Amino acid sequence: MLLLEEVVKHYRAGDGEIVRAVDGVCLSVGDGELVALYGPSGSGKTTLLMLIAGLLTPDSGSVIVDGREVSALSERERAHYRRSELGFIRQSLDLIPGVRADDNAALKLFATSGRREAQRQVGPLLERLGLDGRAQQRAEQLSMGERQRVMIARALSTGPRLVLADEPTGSLDTDRGREVLTLLAEVCHEREVGVLLVTHDPRAVAFADQAHALCDGQLVEYEPDRDYAPFHAK
Repeated sequence: MLLLEEVVKHYRAGDGEIVRAVDGVCLSVGDGELVALYGPSGSGKTTLLMLIAGLLTPDSGSVIVDGREVSALSERERAHYRRSELGFIRQSLDLIPGVRADDNAALKLFATSGRREAQRQVGPLLERLGLDGRAQQRAEQLSMGERQRVMIARALSTGPRLVLADEPTGSLDTDRGREVLTLLAEVCHEREVGVLLVTHDPRAVAFADQAHALCDGQLVEYEPDRDYAPFHAK
């Protein structure tokens, strides 16, 4: 589903120093596989996600999703890819205030479907995620864990084969974080969706089919007790 081949993305800092945000990363995520990518802020995780989403272009190497090179897509094709073929779960819980949970979950579907049809499509997802009784509640009436589950429903609403999860437990307590990770792993396997979960939360590794770490832009073997703080941040 996702194949990264020697992906490189470097930046020039204000003082002229080269920041090797992503430095020769090779990684694969298969259908129905949850891959955890561990690393603290500054390790290159966000840059890697932006490359996969087609929001950045690599300096070299290939980002291949479902057999297609993402950087070779036109702007229109990339927009369609992000809207319909890629799910993105963000830490920020960017639900629309005053809007019902089911409408927030169906947001991506409104581009191609009417409201009633979009709600019909997300209904089974909300039920699977334990939100069927909360679907008509406004965003601000939901708990943090419920909001994160709405974000998962939105990411899965278009039937993507690849989901990127950016620190999905960052704003949750231990119990809600474990609950969200459990649901994400279960839905990933049930729907055969590939999930790349980037996190600095070591709890997430227990739910993954494979785990790696990013250190100074390079992929390394994940070791629970290792300090992965980026060299330039020390």
